[in-house]
Formats: sequence, structure tokens, C-alpha cells
Amino acid sequence: MTLLVAVAADLVAIAVLAFGVYYRRHFRRDLVLSYVALNVGIMAVAGLLSGGGAGVGLGMGLFGILSIIRLRSDAITQEEVAYYFVALAMGLVNGLHPEPIWVAPAISAGLVAILFLADHPRFAHRTRRQLITLDRAYPQEPELRAALERTLGAEVLHMAVAELDLVRDLTVVDVRFRIGMHSAATSADGELTQSFAQQVR
Repeated sequence: MTLLVAVAADLVAIAVLAFGVYYRRHFRRDLVLSYVALNVGIMAVAGLLSGGGAGVGLGMGLFGILSIIRLRSDAITQEEVAYYFVALAMGLVNGLHPEPIWVAPAISAGLVAILFLADHPRFAHRTRRQLITLDRAYPQEPELRAALERTLGAEVLHMAVAELDLVRDLTVVDVRFRIGMHSAATSADGELTQSFAQQVR
């Protein structure tokens, strides 16, 4: 009975996470399939391991191996890595279906709720990150910061120089910045217009 409840809870949780939260915010169909397949596969394997007496240790080992293999790919962002780990964790928890019967469903619901809030569009909606190439070498940090703020029209929060080429006269910098209220409103209006146009089509 505990296993059936855990399976049902896992399927509902991964459906909400993949289709209701992730896809509506990031729009990558390939990763939706990856999250669902990973979650269901881990749940099935963990269920067999728990039933065969292999123990939690082997399940955690499987968790670690899959994490290392998947994170070698450069095709996903850090936000998508977070969804990956939650899908993996939910599959493992529900596959092991610990007692009492409500534990696995409660953990699954908690993980989905946490990721829903942490990845909410209103959280730090004015902050951005970009890798920018400037057509001038800026060896001095104050000059670089001023050039970035002029170029972006925003407040630079953090910057890390990835490349400084004095021969070709260029600077490549990874910058985090906060856009102004007017720029944020313009961006939000553009997103709403695009969303409305997609609904009309």
C-alpha cells in the first residue's frame, strides 16, 4: 500500500514539476522528457533495490553516479540543474517509500513547492547575467565597471574577467547587473505581449 501511494505521489509531483512549473517558465520540451524519464526510472530502480534488500546505500550510490554523468553536459543551465536534482531526489524518495505512508508524498510536495518559489519570475526579477565582449582592453577594474554600466545602462553587481587581450584590444567579462525599474517594466511588458501573441496563435 505504501508503495502504491508513493508511486501515485511521484507521478503527480513530477507532472506538476515538469509540465506545470518548468515548461511554463523555461519552454524546453527535451528537458521535460528528460526529467520525467529520469524520475520514473530512478523510482523504478529504487523500488526494486528497496524490495531486494540492497539498501539505501546502493540507492545513494546510484544517485551520485547519475549526477556526475549528467552534469558533464554543458547543454543545461544552473536553473535546469536544480530541476534535474529535484526530479532525481523525488524518484529516489518515492522508490524507497519510507514509512509512515505520508512521508514520501509530503517530501515530494515540499520539493515541488520549494522549487516553485525559488524559481518564481518575481524573485530577483531585475537581476541579469551576461557574458559580454568589449572591443577594448580594460586592465583597471574601475574603468571596466564604468564601461559596463554605460553599455548596459544598469548597476553592475559583480563582474569576473574571463579574458583580457591587450594585443587584440578586447575584454570578455562575466557580469551580473541590476536593471532599472523602467527597463524592468519594459521587459515585463514585452514578455506579456509575447505571451499574449502566443495565446492568440
